[in-house]
Amino acid sequence: MRAELGRRPPAGDVALAVVVGVLLTVGALSAPDTQPLDYLAIVVASLTLVAWRRAPVSILVVTTACMLLYATRTNPGPPAAFPVLVAIYATTRAGHRIPMVVAGVAFLGGTLAASLAEATEQSVQDLVDRTVLLLGWFLAAAVAGMVSKHRLAYLHQAEQRALEAERTREEAALRRAGEERLRIARELHDSLTHSISVIKVQAGVAVHLARRRGQEVPGALLVIEEASGEAMRELRATLEVLRDSADEPPGSGLDRLDELVDRARATGLPATVTISGDQQALPAAVDRAAYRIVQEALNNVTRHAGRASASVHIGYGPGELIVQVDDDGDACPSGSPPVPGIGLTGMRERVAALGGRLHAAPRPGGGFTIRAELPARDLS
Repeated sequence: MRAELGRRPPAGDVALAVVVGVLLTVGALSAPDTQPLDYLAIVVASLTLVAWRRAPVSILVVTTACMLLYATRTNPGPPAAFPVLVAIYATTRAGHRIPMVVAGVAFLGGTLAASLAEATEQSVQDLVDRTVLLLGWFLAAAVAGMVSKHRLAYLHQAEQRALEAERTREEAALRRAGEERLRIARELHDSLTHSISVIKVQAGVAVHLARRRGQEVPGALLVIEEASGEAMRELRATLEVLRDSADEPPGSGLDRLDELVDRARATGLPATVTISGDQQALPAAVDRAAYRIVQEALNNVTRHAGRASASVHIGYGPGELIVQVDDDGDACPSGSPPVPGIGLTGMRERVAALGGRLHAAPRPGGGFTIRAELPARDLS
């Protein structure tokens, strides 16, 4: 509630003070016995109303004292209560009931006593009527302040409930996401882990038996053994990510680029690696994305390019990393756009998530090229 009050512009408060001051000054000018001290009391009481939201109790004390002085000296009638009514409203709105009651009793009692001292028998009834009228005004100001106080409290509670509901929805969404990650992790562990383990074990047994018999181990078998081991390592890293999303493990990066290219060569794909520029530390997300792009590109060459060779180029530039993989295999004509598959779509998603650019298209002289431009700055 305080924050809501602090955001209100003071123009309305200034206007209120000016209007009250003008009304009281006009009434004082029409009274022949008004003195400079009375005008000073009017000015002070009116000007203090500018701060009625920030210091209601202090404003109540000042306005009550000034208007009581003015009312007992000149007997201006009900208009003298205007600043006090505003202060009573503000004090009640802020929740200070005792100061409001004390100020109301002091003002009404003081003005009534001063008027009775000069009243005649004919004017007593008018005096009583005027006092009852002022009492009604004071009660109305207090009730209005209480209504405003409860309204602001209701708005504050509604805002807090909305914030709590939003936080609850976010927590529920995070909880559901965590449960889904755990479900996926269990499914991967129960299915892929077992299958890959069987492949790795069987390949290892076959290699062992071949060596034990003095036979030459087929290169494809060695590739299967190594690739299954790498798949197990990366699957474990993926399961760790799914089970704990707060800290993603490093996974594979360009530091394992040589191993990746060696596995591609072991499958019969001639591949070369060229690195240009000054090598620099890369953000973990960029490092992993670069590795995955090269991995997917080499896999595509092996599966779709026929008898081809591939060249991998890693270029370090100022604030940018260039990853380019070219092959000279079979490809669509240069005028035909490639049909995006899962691998190419995954590349685009990775690059787009990092704010980079991806170019994938047939080469004019035959073959295919994939070029990714990744930001090499810290993305956090």
